[in-house]
Amino acid sequence: MTPAAHAAAPTAVIDGIFRALADPTRRDVVERLTAKQASMSELAAPYRMALPSFLEHMKVLEGCGLVRSRKIGRVRTYQLETERLKLAEDWLGRQRTLWEQRLDRLDSYLLSMKEETPE
Repeated sequence: MTPAAHAAAPTAVIDGIFRALADPTRRDVVERLTAKQASMSELAAPYRMALPSFLEHMKVLEGCGLVRSRKIGRVRTYQLETERLKLAEDWLGRQRTLWEQRLDRLDSYLLSMKEETPE
């Protein structure tokens, strides 16, 4: 995806990514998938929940495009889609830049007010 495409990512896409990452279980799965792809049973093993409940988490992650899966025989394997994470990272970077600029302007304004104020 080009930088321009990242900047123009539809709001619904960004909303879906952040909605998916709002859950600690899903964030943990994403973190684990940064190391390597893993099967559904490997990903579900650390959690004390029924497999159908865990599958719902994976559907959310796959639905927003953060992960993709493939099935070979009876094994479904998941891998991280880093481009989707990049969309979220780019959005956060733009917000950081915006707020840094605003805070710099506020700082300049407050310094100028201090210089204008007689002691």
